[in-house]
Amino acid sequence: QVQLTESGGGLVQAGTSLQLSCAMADPTGGVYTMGWFRQVPGKEREFVAAMDLRRGMTNYADSVKGRSTITKDPSKKTLYLRMDNLNHEDTAIYYCAAGSHPYAYTDSDYFAHWGQGTQVTVSS
Repeated sequence: QVQLTESGGGLVQAGTSLQLSCAMADPTGGVYTMGWFRQVPGKEREFVAAMDLRRGMTNYADSVKGRSTITKDPSKKTLYLRMDNLNHEDTAIYYCAAGSHPYAYTDSDYFAHWGQGTQVTVSS
């Protein structure tokens, strides 16, 4: 059973940076893609960033492109999302996701496993 645990959320000021972490337990070794999605109450979950773990290919949503970086630490089986120049529209619950299809997908349907989420609140 794949388990994902996010951390690093909190209350931050606009214009600052934040790094989220996602620790993964993957007993069967079948995870080939991981990503981050976010959701605001009353709205649909939206794609933020994803990484093909084998090739290192990445994808970013237009809303975070250029100010966000998704990275991995294979030794710690941890995925990171660093976001710079945060603004109020980045306020959301951020979810880590994992799937078995080797590609940096933007569609949540390709991710079978999800973490519980971590709240990020950006204050002005």
